Amino acid sequence: MGKKIVVITSSFRKDGNSTALAEAFIEEAQKKGHSVKRFDAAYLNIGPCHGCDTCFKTGKACTFDDDFNTVAPYIEEADAVILATPTYWFSIPGKVKCLIDKLYSFCVGKKEAIAGKKAGLLCTCRSQSTSDMEGIIMPYHKAIDYLGWENIGEILISSMDKPGELQQTAGPEQARALADQL
Repeated sequence: MGKKIVVITSSFRKDGNSTALAEAFIEEAQKKGHSVKRFDAAYLNIGPCHGCDTCFKTGKACTFDDDFNTVAPYIEEADAVILATPTYWFSIPGKVKCLIDKLYSFCVGKKEAIAGKKAGLLCTCRSQSTSDMEGIIMPYHKAIDYLGWENIGEILISSMDKPGELQQTAGPEQARALADQL
């Protein structure tokens, strides 16, 4: 039976390498009969978490009404959440960081259904070393541990300077293989 998957991308480059990783994963997941809902965080209106702890008390995931309230129901119903992101200045791009911070709303709202999901990370960086992605890898692991999610894998591709360079690596094949972990 097919799984419900949410893929969250965060690159402003529509032809960027992390986006290409996401597309390879999505294509393979759909071939396997899974349903995929993609959200491009770079183009969403998602503000920071205000730490008000009023999550889900107003009928919405976040009291501060932004696009997270559109994404949250899909995450709540998903069997798996995949994050596809470039590395911005050794860390998580701001727009997707706001979305990740707002996942806290599920904990405040005592949404037990959020636990038990699968999670995967698709990440690229310009530098030559995947160690420069630690600013993404560590918070990813901490967040999914806190949420009670299972890590199904990480695809980390370095030396991605220009759009399209991903096609010269094993990245797309690795992203497709990640779909087998569902």
